[in-house]
Amino acid sequence: MSNPSIEPLVEYADASAEVRAVYDDIMATRKSDWVNNFWNVLAHDPANLKRTWEALKLVMGPGALDPLTKELIYIAVSATNGCEYCTYSHTASARAKGMTDAMLMETLAVAAKANETNRLANALRPPVDPQFLPKG
Repeated sequence: MSNPSIEPLVEYADASAEVRAVYDDIMATRKSDWVNNFWNVLAHDPANLKRTWEALKLVMGPGALDPLTKELIYIAVSATNGCEYCTYSHTASARAKGMTDAMLMETLAVAAKANETNRLANALRPPVDPQFLPKG
């Protein structure tokens, strides 16, 4: 079992009207009948809850990248940052969008290799090749 949260969870029944409005939008957007614990603990700061949800909804919404690709990126960054909660939640979301075990393992392998080569490049400080620079 995971460690307890720093703050107690704000359940729907105990939430203010401002928080319930965000919870309702989360459930409607996700077509779900529950709000996950990340939002339940963030609800101690209703303005931050609303700001974070609105920004996430925008970034993860329709765009040039398909929803599964966005989840795979989220998994890679979450794993790299060591966020257990985010890694679990976005892996579940990616699975619901069609991610296979092979896709998960390849995503993690790419993230791990990018971390390794980024550290080497940061340490060695090679100049950026002119061919990589934007033209203009």
